[in-house]
Amino acid sequence: MIYKFIITTDEVANFSREIEINSDATFLEFNDAILDSVNYTKDQITSFFSCGRHWNMETEITLTDMDANPENDSYLMEHTFLDEFVKDEGDRLIFVFDQILERAFYIKLEEIKSGELDKAVCTHKEGNAPKQESTDDDIMNHLNTPSTSSIIDDSFYGDSEFDSEELDAEGFSDFDSNDLY
Repeated sequence: MIYKFIITTDEVANFSREIEINSDATFLEFNDAILDSVNYTKDQITSFFSCGRHWNMETEITLTDMDANPENDSYLMEHTFLDEFVKDEGDRLIFVFDQILERAFYIKLEEIKSGELDKAVCTHKEGNAPKQESTDDDIMNHLNTPSTSSIIDDSFYGDSEFDSEELDAEGFSDFDSNDLY
C-alpha cells in the first residue's frame, strides 16, 4: 500500500508538502523523505509522535534511543514501520525537527492507495519551509514569552507559602565543597 501524507506547519503560511511512501517503510525512511523535501540537514535529532484527532501527542518514535528507563517502551525510527502506528486515512503524526523549541510539522494521512513505490517521493511542494535550527535569539525570545516565563511562580517551588526572601544566604557560607568527599 502507498500512504499519501500532507505535511503542514503553524510557523509559515502557505507551507505544505505531500509525500507518498510505502506503508511498510520505516519511520527513518519517512524522516529522511521529510528532511529532503524541505532541504534540511540530517544532523539534528528528530522525533515522531503518534497523535489523536486533536493533535495530542501519544507515542514517541525517536531517531536515537535516549531513554534511560528500560521499563518504558522505546520505538526507534530504523526499527519501526509506518503501518504500526498509521493505519487509517485521517491518522495523524507530529514530526519534531527542533528539539530545543519543540518546533514541528503536522502530518496527516490523506489517502491510502494500492501499489508500491521504489522509494518515498515528494509529489507536491508549496511555500518555503521554516528555518531548521533555532538561533540563540529565538531561544531567548521563547524563554521571555509570557507563557514560558509565567511558569516560575510561587507554586514552582512546591509550596504556595514559599518566600524566596526567607532563604538565609549566610547559612551557605559555612558550606565547604570538600566536605562532600
